[in-house]
Amino acid sequence: MVTISNDDPVASAATAAVHAGDVGALRALLAEHPGLATARLRERAGDGTECARTLLHVVTDWPGHFPHGPATVVALVEAGADVDARFEGAHRETPLHWAASCDDVAVLDALLDAGADIDATGAVIGGGTPLSDATAFAQWDAAFRLVERGAATTLFTAATLGLQDRVTAYFAAPAPPPRDGVNAAFWGACHGGRLPTAQYLADQGADVNWIAPWEPATPLDAAQRTNPDADDLIGWLRARGGKPAVDLVS
Repeated sequence: MVTISNDDPVASAATAAVHAGDVGALRALLAEHPGLATARLRERAGDGTECARTLLHVVTDWPGHFPHGPATVVALVEAGADVDARFEGAHRETPLHWAASCDDVAVLDALLDAGADIDATGAVIGGGTPLSDATAFAQWDAAFRLVERGAATTLFTAATLGLQDRVTAYFAAPAPPPRDGVNAAFWGACHGGRLPTAQYLADQGADVNWIAPWEPATPLDAAQRTNPDADDLIGWLRARGGKPAVDLVS
């Protein structure tokens, strides 16, 4: 595997071609420099540590939606790029994780069409799948597309997306979900703005003022941040006694 600096002229030219959507220029670089499609572009992260990514990560990097993104994916895969290549650094995300985090459905589809592992683990969100990233970052188009294409759901992701049939199936199982799992799912439903699912989970005993372990936020905080205009959900939470975390933590 080739490792080159992100500032290398070839790496810089390839990155510029990806961002510009110049697939012709990218193909020429790939033909002239064998191994570029699989190369690791090494740089220093903001905290000073070294990290490395591939050109498939470049096309899926924030904010995504680069011109001709799907065609860029095809060109890189045809040149030998590993569609499930891992970021090297603070996490191990694949390009599909990044496409999901950008809500870039067209590139997400191109990666899946090329054989990307839809349930690859390693997300910055709890080491989970691309769906974990999409739901956490409120990238709803990508999240629903992943489900449509067969992504596995957890109680949390199903609740966050309001997939009521999948949520109720957990409670029909012989062993009911653990209390913290129910609370987290309730938090997710409020984050996702899914009032019917939140109401169902409240009936299953969810704590309306549960503070998430991943951040100091209650379901009300999550609902107000992601869905500030969801008066029905926010009003219902308040009527149930929902409070912001600042009022609960001394």
